[in-house]
Amino acid sequence: MPETQPRTDLDARYGSPGATPTPWPEARARLAAAELYWLSTVRPDGRPHVTPLIGVWRDGALHFATGARERKAVNLALNPHVVLTTGSNTWAAGYDLVVEGEAVRVTDGARLRALAGAWEEKYGADWHFDVREDAEFQGTFQGEGGPALVFAVAPRTVFGFGKGEPFSQTRWRFE
Repeated sequence: MPETQPRTDLDARYGSPGATPTPWPEARARLAAAELYWLSTVRPDGRPHVTPLIGVWRDGALHFATGARERKAVNLALNPHVVLTTGSNTWAAGYDLVVEGEAVRVTDGARLRALAGAWEEKYGADWHFDVREDAEFQGTFQGEGGPALVFAVAPRTVFGFGKGEPFSQTRWRFE
């Protein structure tokens, strides 16, 4: 399925003179290559919850998995709006990305099998998942930690922050 192409804007207020917008394919490649993401959700009382996790970029979305009773899954059941971030903890070098979107549960068996393969390809055999198709856990990953729900976050807006000269801030908006 072809990915949606975003509208790209450079916010010159937050960049060095002469900075140019980062092309979306470069940002998408950085999202796909990242090993760690930080997921921000909202607790039922409105307080934020942030946690690190692994994930894969596939079919125009970032995907992650979590146990059904974990705080992030409980939060998502009430409010699917999330922010995923990745980058580096340096000031003068690197590139940070912030993905805003809605976490949507993935339950299709064929799609889950493809995602399980992508997880193992990216992170190795320690992250092997089987896809549960039995009535009790249908539409979940099964790994050593038990059943896990899988979510896709198709970006609504993505921000990219180039650090070091030139500093830059690129925004990609998806319709």
